[in-house]
Amino acid sequence: MAAEPVIIVGAGPAGTRAAQRLVSAGLHPVVVDENDRQGGQIYRRQPPGFHRSHKKLYGTEAGRARSLHDDFDALLPSIGYIPGTTVWGVSDEGLLTMRGSEVTILPFSAIIIASGATDRIMPLPGWTTPGVYSLGASQIALKAQACTIGRRPVFMGTGPLLYLVAWQYLQAGVKPAAVLDTSSLATRLRGLRGMAVRPRAVTNGLRYMAALARAGVPLRSGITPCRIEGQEAGVTAVIWQDAKGTLHRTACDSAGMGYGLRSETQLADLLKCEFIYDTRFSQWRPKTDPDGRSSRADVYLAGDGVILRGADAAEAAGKLAACALLQDRKIPVPGEEILGLRETLNTMTSFADGLAKAFPWPARLAAALPDDTVVCRCENVTAGDIRHAATAYDSPEINRAKALARPGMGRCQGRMCGLAATEILAAARGEPVASAGRIRTAAPLKPLPLDCKVTS
Repeated sequence: MAAEPVIIVGAGPAGTRAAQRLVSAGLHPVVVDENDRQGGQIYRRQPPGFHRSHKKLYGTEAGRARSLHDDFDALLPSIGYIPGTTVWGVSDEGLLTMRGSEVTILPFSAIIIASGATDRIMPLPGWTTPGVYSLGASQIALKAQACTIGRRPVFMGTGPLLYLVAWQYLQAGVKPAAVLDTSSLATRLRGLRGMAVRPRAVTNGLRYMAALARAGVPLRSGITPCRIEGQEAGVTAVIWQDAKGTLHRTACDSAGMGYGLRSETQLADLLKCEFIYDTRFSQWRPKTDPDGRSSRADVYLAGDGVILRGADAAEAAGKLAACALLQDRKIPVPGEEILGLRETLNTMTSFADGLAKAFPWPARLAAALPDDTVVCRCENVTAGDIRHAATAYDSPEINRAKALARPGMGRCQGRMCGLAATEILAAARGEPVASAGRIRTAAPLKPLPLDCKVTS
């Protein structure tokens, strides 16, 4: 067996369970965590000295959160844990990581990528106004900073996270001004059959919605976002249109928005894993076999960083990817364990398919954005700039448009704007969005400090 360790990137549900399974087989993996404390985004821990209960922070998933935290703490003597560390590149020698201003090369014999997902954003006029956050950032403010994005926020977008974040704010004593969902009742019903395989999850979502309704929070579905109004001091209102075409103005002091999730695939891209287009989620993702093996023999993937199936599925996928790695090293794994994990993930996949139908990515909004709407905030690229690249410059593919008009060229490398920019490009050319490709990744994945120092 190679002397280099197995590295797990990410310490959320998938990374934690992968580490646990490898340790049970006698391995000593190294877990690299961008956060300062384990838990990932959904089970993000409070900083030391904060004392809100698990029930307040995680709602119906409080038990799972506590189990994940406790199990990881028990693993610490048996793993190498490197928190507060960003993987920003790949070299022939290993992964390039950064902690503070210190750059370190981590050699590896295999990698399990458990990078998770981030918010999927649809730009709209005014979204660059101070006081506009993603849903994930709104969560981070509560969990990691013990503060809120405002006293009367509007939460807008679609997907289960929309209602979870609004409920979490209600639990923290902040009553949202409204929850505005682009999905309609009809679309939710279309996804109900797939979601029915996990009735408890559906029930939990309905409980969040019911709690918000009882508190007097307006819940509106089938809406079309129009613009966010504000001044230099911040957001003042969200303008939206109902299903009948009537305009509404909801006064607020902040806005959190998100349209489902997008997988964090940049590291898999740098490692030259093969990608495929997933029509269910209208996204490109790394190609894997059912157990998490990628097109590279030493790279495995698990969790929302490869398929968007949620935290419960991520735990099972993390275990399964670890089992695949063990099998490839000729370390015995019970056949019934593999079959059980596959069966669990098949159920989770049916549920995820239902969610995708119930809360679809509103691609139509990208095609309808006014030309002067900023899409790429890093480079101040507008929807009109992208359309001009698509037509006047005859750019059939997003990387050509990136070279000519610079969408996705900034510090986030298209994490925020890439999916919407691709939709705009494809719509301008009248072609399927898959034909526009995906923004290619380049190191560094995250900005590096100018005074960074390389250590061995």
